Amino acid sequence: MRNARLTLDPAFTVAPVPRRLFGSFVEHMGRCVYTGIFEPDHPTADEDGFRTDVLELTKELGPTVVRYPGGNFVSGFDWEDSVGPREARPRRIDRAWRSVETNQFGLAEFDAWARKVGTEPMMAVNLGTRGMQDACNLLEYSNHTAGTKYSDLRIAHGAKDPFGIKLWCLGNELDGPWQTGHKTAHEYGRLAAETGRAMRQIDPDIELVAVGSSSRSMPTFGAWESTVLELAYDTVDYVSLHAYYQEDDDTKDAGSFLASAVDMDLFIEQVVATADAVRARGKHSKFINLSFDEWNVWYQTRPHHGPGVEPWDVAPRVIEDEYSVTDAVVVGTLLNSLLRHSDRVTIGAQAQLVNVIGLLRSEPGGDAWKQSIAHPFEQVRRLASGTVLRVASTSDTYATERFGDVDVVDSSATYDEETQTLSLFLANRDLEDSATVTVDLRGFDVSRVVTAKVLAATDGQDRHTTNASGAHDQVGLRPLQDATVTDGVATIVLPALSWAAVQISA
Repeated sequence: MRNARLTLDPAFTVAPVPRRLFGSFVEHMGRCVYTGIFEPDHPTADEDGFRTDVLELTKELGPTVVRYPGGNFVSGFDWEDSVGPREARPRRIDRAWRSVETNQFGLAEFDAWARKVGTEPMMAVNLGTRGMQDACNLLEYSNHTAGTKYSDLRIAHGAKDPFGIKLWCLGNELDGPWQTGHKTAHEYGRLAAETGRAMRQIDPDIELVAVGSSSRSMPTFGAWESTVLELAYDTVDYVSLHAYYQEDDDTKDAGSFLASAVDMDLFIEQVVATADAVRARGKHSKFINLSFDEWNVWYQTRPHHGPGVEPWDVAPRVIEDEYSVTDAVVVGTLLNSLLRHSDRVTIGAQAQLVNVIGLLRSEPGGDAWKQSIAHPFEQVRRLASGTVLRVASTSDTYATERFGDVDVVDSSATYDEETQTLSLFLANRDLEDSATVTVDLRGFDVSRVVTAKVLAATDGQDRHTTNASGAHDQVGLRPLQDATVTDGVATIVLPALSWAAVQISA
């Protein structure tokens, strides 16, 4: 049996829970859009061609913001191709993913889909092959009321009311040599600053996200953020971070994979330090917050394409990872990391929503279902409310190859003063042993466990079990029996390799 002790106090807080932290990502990549959220011939399709089975699952997940339309795709995207009558929209080569884009799903369709889901759109502009004027034209089309070239074009296309998009990404991963229109930090910083200033002249109320490093392992990491923010600090509100994690299939280093949140913690803290150094040098008054708008488990060492995929296919099967119990536990710890840093990370987007390293999976003409990683996401989105608490933790540790000794139990917590409800999110990273977690609650007027759910392998399963097609419900949440509160102390017993959400109230 492993052990951990947590101490919480309502006076020691991180920040109010940022509702935008629980976002997702829809890119024109693989089957995320076509046969994912949009399939007019599907038996469940509505009048707009949206798969209502995927729509309902998305509503259950409840992403608070959805980033669109990319991703690498956006760096070659001509937004004008995606508006107007569908029969007149051109088919285009998508260089990023070597496929053909039909443009049958575009800006108006995304706006309609986002409204049906009840999520906030986060639009990315093409600063790879295009630039300032095209971004301004897109903003005018999207947000201006009427009486100008592009706002009247939107109205002519059937959208009388503006889309009212407030969150805008100034490009995507332009630090990466793989990106169409890859730029140096100085080139990008100048472009982002001038584009952002011009966009604000059209709509002063928009919020702007500058491209940060595509991963912490990029050779330009740190220097990129410093240079970009030196040039664009006064213009932008956020800098982005992207990170993907995987268990190495060759070394089978499960311990390091389960400790992926250690890397996420360091990534966030280093970007915060860089942004604050630029703030100090420039004598700026505002703080730059972070938008962690791509993150997930992604097995990049595995085959990129599904069987039978050819270059220039439409909606090919691309990186359709099937996620396991282990992956879900890791995702739970990554959510903990985001909550722990919610004073500065105020936007998040788990990439992607469906099929492409998706929270959800769907089959053309067939079923749709939640992957294992969807369950921690949905629970944290539902239960995290009020204020994020600072957790003082003392835990048994285990040795990892990448990160040294790491706590067995990973945790985060929120407290909603209005409802007097404490929410705990806990992961036991030990592959073999259960873990007893004791939580000192004497600063809170709480006395009973309201809900306690756990995700772990059950009898006959192992840590590699997935919710593959035909076995959609193999991995899910079940009641956690060993969770009690006595005399201001909660005692929670976590099975080996598990993630749990526990709510305690008055």
